[in-house]
Amino acid sequence: MDTHPARVIAETIDVDADVAYAFACAPERLPLWASGLATGIAQQADGWFAESPMGRIRVEMAPHNPFRVLDHDVTLPDGQRFHNAMRITPSGDGCVVAFVLLRMPEVTDKAFENDAAHVARDLRTLKALLEKRST
Repeated sequence: MDTHPARVIAETIDVDADVAYAFACAPERLPLWASGLATGIAQQADGWFAESPMGRIRVEMAPHNPFRVLDHDVTLPDGQRFHNAMRITPSGDGCVVAFVLLRMPEVTDKAFENDAAHVARDLRTLKALLEKRST
């Protein structure tokens, strides 16, 4: 069995979990906080497509659900498909957003650290947007 090393990157947000989920689960809002995924996104007849640092990608979000799961699949221009696990968990009056970053075999230590830093920046951006909206 072959498994990939992983790192869970999380950010605590001082906003109700349902409010955070309602904002973050909307694909059209991804460009506001997920810079690593999309600088622009549009819905077409066959799904959501984004312009990203990797080129034009397809983004498939998990269906709306009561567990606040934000999992999404990303299909790269070359057809490679990656599953990204993400969720929002209630924590007191706020919540925690967590993303599981998997390290693929061909990824160097430096590239993995850069990916982790990028995800952490995006989660901090999401936090700032949500906390600003709630004031």
